[in-house]
Amino acid sequence: MTRDLTLHDAIAAGIALAAGLALALVLRVILRWLGERARRTKWSGDDIIVDVLRTLVPWSAVAAGVASAAAALPLTHQVGHTVNQVLTALVMLTATLTAARVVSGLVQSMAQSRSGVAASATIFVNITRIAVLSMGFLVILQTLGISIAPLLTALGVGGLAIALALKDTLANLFAGVHILVSKTVQPGDYIQLSSGEEGYVRDINWRITVVEELSNNLVIIPNAKLAGTNMTNFTRPEQRLSVTVQVGVGYDSDLEQVERITNEVVERVMKDVPGADPDHEPAVRFHTFGDSRIGLTVILGVGEFSDQYRVKHEFIKRLHQRYRAEGIRIPSPARTVSLQQYGEAVIPHPRVSPDAAADRAGTVG
Repeated sequence: MTRDLTLHDAIAAGIALAAGLALALVLRVILRWLGERARRTKWSGDDIIVDVLRTLVPWSAVAAGVASAAAALPLTHQVGHTVNQVLTALVMLTATLTAARVVSGLVQSMAQSRSGVAASATIFVNITRIAVLSMGFLVILQTLGISIAPLLTALGVGGLAIALALKDTLANLFAGVHILVSKTVQPGDYIQLSSGEEGYVRDINWRITVVEELSNNLVIIPNAKLAGTNMTNFTRPEQRLSVTVQVGVGYDSDLEQVERITNEVVERVMKDVPGADPDHEPAVRFHTFGDSRIGLTVILGVGEFSDQYRVKHEFIKRLHQRYRAEGIRIPSPARTVSLQQYGEAVIPHPRVSPDAAADRAGTVG
């Protein structure tokens, strides 16, 4: 101490400390009120900002009160400087953590708004958080008088060894960044790999891509494998898609009537069934003179990949019911077996295909 501690010094320090605590409480109440107002807005960014300020601002007020109390006390220059450095480091640490939360929260909010519902791209969130924390840590060291040049040199030299040891992890990291930046796959897309895995992309993080199958099972795919395999994205460039249903009618059917009735069923299904595309134009195409039927393809429109099962289900039921009501026959394959008798033994003739059997019915080989 430069002089003896007096009662006046203690009172002044107590008042400064109490003022800092009181200010922190008042600011916390104000920020809580602002948080309630922010939740009423559509933008989620203001919720994140107010939430992190509720941590940063009160602690900054407490640190200011402690610094004022220390200034009121008769401390030596070295002790006062140490107290100020510690308080500054604590405030900067709080600010760094707050900045990391704000920036990563905004990045996640932006990724979700651009990628669709229930989307998550934690790779960008993690990279942003690590970058902010690293810069804040270096600034704190520099503020405390610790030279960061040797640390940066050591990190540069050790970075090569780390890169060689973690080459697979780094390959997955850069593959995940490449996938997201190129927008070939985004969280929320429905994809199918050449190896057979398919489902909705739920998350792309620093190492893996999480795909949720329609059976609610999760498939974990390394980013490098996802970037290096053949893949079909059923969501891009447009989420709506067309699906086909194969139908066959008898040769005695009136094809004009078949086309008209099928189009009517498609129109009703597109308007009534959830998940169908109401703007889809009905399309019926005859394509094959089969052995027992005339084949046609019906093209349906659905909102997304998983909707096709419900739409096909309803279409087949309604089309079958309508064909029965209109007397349109859907033939089934028939098989005829000819027998040849030699003496007392009856030897069955070799089976033939239903098509050939129809032509050779009743004949003896």
